[in-house]
Amino acid sequence: MRPHLTHASTTIMFRLGQRLYKFEKLCSETAISRLFAPNGSLNEGETGSQATLAFPLRAVWRLNPKRRIDVPQFLISVPKKRVRHAVDRVAMRRRIREAYRLNRSLLPDSLPVDIAFSYVGNTLTSYARIEKAMQKLLARIAESYVPHTPSTDSDEPPTP
Repeated sequence: MRPHLTHASTTIMFRLGQRLYKFEKLCSETAISRLFAPNGSLNEGETGSQATLAFPLRAVWRLNPKRRIDVPQFLISVPKKRVRHAVDRVAMRRRIREAYRLNRSLLPDSLPVDIAFSYVGNTLTSYARIEKAMQKLLARIAESYVPHTPSTDSDEPPTP
């Protein structure tokens, strides 16, 4: 079953299923260059990129409000400098993609954010370790855009 996209506003009408759709992949060269651009080269009113590391993955993300589709888009990079053999790079890319697919529910549905996941390990890593790192990264990305609500469970009175 495919998500329903409207042509006028291009919004997703219901929660994405378990598969990855083409519109979730970050392919735009301008969006990718803005994602990795230094903060000094941004236009007025644009927000810069943020980055975090959860070994063996590094995530760089940026809010992209100009996009027509309000879903997170991502790309995966496994550098040849770190993993020399092509079959190993493909295996790591598949593990990272699978970890993102299964844990993307940690991000809000209608968050137009561009995310780049880079592999920073030097050897092959198990899927379990990749998944734990992915969960940490997605939680950090989500908490950077979702406003925190103060807890009402504390016994202390609010300070004026």
